[in-house]
Amino acid sequence: MSTWVHPGSWDVIVVGGGHAGSEAALAAARSGCTTLLLTQSVDRIGWMSCNPAIGGVGKSHLVAEIDALGGEMARNTDRAGVHYKWLNRSRGPAVHALRAQCDKLVYATQMRNVIERQPGLTVKQGTVSRLWLDESGTVVGVVTGHDVAFCGTTVVLTAGTFLAAVCHTGQAQEEGGRAGEGAANDLGAQLRAAGVRTKRHKTGTCPRLDRRTVDWAQLRIDPGEAARMSPHGDGPALPQMDCHAAATNLRTHELILSAIDRSPLFSGQIEGSGPRYCPSIEDKVVRYTTRPSHALFLEREGWQTQEVYLSGLSTSLPPDVQVQMVRSIAGLEQAELVRFGYAVEYDTIDPTQLDSSLALPQLPQLLLAGQVNGTSGYEEAAAQGLVAGLSAVGMVRGIAPPIWSRSESYIGVMVDDLVTRGGDEPYRMFTSRAEHRLRLRTGNADLRLTPTGRSLGLVGDAQMQHFETRRSDLERGRVALQNAQLTPTAKTVAVIEATGTGTLRGPIRAADLLKRPKLQWQDVSEILPSEVLSLQTGVMDELVTELRYAGYVEREQVRVARAQRAESVTLAADFDYRAIGGLSTEAIEKLERVRPSNLGQAGRIPGLTAGAMDALAIHIEVRRRRAAGAK
Repeated sequence: MSTWVHPGSWDVIVVGGGHAGSEAALAAARSGCTTLLLTQSVDRIGWMSCNPAIGGVGKSHLVAEIDALGGEMARNTDRAGVHYKWLNRSRGPAVHALRAQCDKLVYATQMRNVIERQPGLTVKQGTVSRLWLDESGTVVGVVTGHDVAFCGTTVVLTAGTFLAAVCHTGQAQEEGGRAGEGAANDLGAQLRAAGVRTKRHKTGTCPRLDRRTVDWAQLRIDPGEAARMSPHGDGPALPQMDCHAAATNLRTHELILSAIDRSPLFSGQIEGSGPRYCPSIEDKVVRYTTRPSHALFLEREGWQTQEVYLSGLSTSLPPDVQVQMVRSIAGLEQAELVRFGYAVEYDTIDPTQLDSSLALPQLPQLLLAGQVNGTSGYEEAAAQGLVAGLSAVGMVRGIAPPIWSRSESYIGVMVDDLVTRGGDEPYRMFTSRAEHRLRLRTGNADLRLTPTGRSLGLVGDAQMQHFETRRSDLERGRVALQNAQLTPTAKTVAVIEATGTGTLRGPIRAADLLKRPKLQWQDVSEILPSEVLSLQTGVMDELVTELRYAGYVEREQVRVARAQRAESVTLAADFDYRAIGGLSTEAIEKLERVRPSNLGQAGRIPGLTAGAMDALAIHIEVRRRRAAGAK
């Protein structure tokens, strides 16, 4: 069969229409580059293959940053959100997290609608079988299984779980990145043949139930909360719905253990590493033998379907065992399974081969984003897609891509973790991964990143106007709180004592009063200045957080400055680590594997000792002084 070359040509070709591909394509097109989104199925653009939810601990920080930069995930979540829930409310505001369950059909339909209406963005259906390389090994496009070649200056590969993918249900196997959709075997083989290091990962999904066969009266109602994922969008567009809570029991666990030899996870059939923080029910029962139950949540997949996602029961046990297991749970005794749970085993690339732009130097003009880089979750994928899309724009224009610092964004934390540390299991974002998390709150994501998004062409006029208004309101509120003096009048004292946070014995600035840890500003609103009360609740919440974190953030800024000094010491891609005396063979191998771009990144390579870092720093300083003396 001869290859037909499509007459069109694009600046950026994005392979895959999942969450990474959607954000990559939109970022490239909104930045002014002609962009082609090439996906296996246009009906599956933005598809939620697993849990129909966006956000969660750490993940909602990524969503807020994508939104602040002009990405689509948060706004699309509000178009499709049907149940919002705040998490970590008992802890400090830096780690508060919002999770939104979505109507999965609406989410995908709305994302497709946004993409199809985006100027400069073309959508085509096709399964990419291989990269199109020129004589020098540079990527110049892609070729589909129908032998159609598309030419592009850069290619962003968001292959998800489809590289050499196999679906497992019990002992049954079928090729595919998810049920009913084929694997990308040739593409994975081409990458391995080019010397790209790969790992084998696995993920799983839960059974889906017919809601008409559930006894809802036996389940605990889990109501949602009034919230929104994007502060500048239109807010939730759909009617809201309740979720329901259930739990496994000892009978459930007995059924699982009795069939554990039929589980592909324990029979040796699956070799890939699964996500530690989202284990299958088989893993949980085997690992936590003394726990009498595990929490489950029933989440409807939308208003247009009767399917219910049984969250917390990820499994790849055989179908007959899944039916027994589900029906052993109170309220599910008569449940009918619409879809069985299954595991997907697939190839990922070792992300330490990537540079900080998510480009793969081994194959020039190629970038990778999403689960193909060894991550888990829609949010991690979308954030990488944004990064890779903007990096592709930089390649096209011959300019340096944006730099994502660990001290300025969770996006920077994730990218640095991937390219520096890699990992043997799917990477998931948590707030604990960010050493500067007090600075990196969802409430100040716009202050940190929206000007950057505007400069990159992603933030439109309406979002920018909303940002300018909010920034002005924050400054006005800061001034008002610093200037307002509260005196111990009978009313003022009574209001403050009613909060249970002490009394007032002398004049105090409103700003200092609000620093009291357990005091809610709403409880003292009647004694606050009118200039403050005119502000929106979100602005006031952010002002209070700023006041309470001010001292910590100032101390953290010292650490940030120290880290930035190390980041400013660059290391060339071809740096000769073998020329450094005092470096062990192990240290040299680690440095050559990661190829850090600066001294700060080198210091974060797992297992690189303090002695090795001292030797590297001394070598660099000696070279610097010699170069200065030569001038």
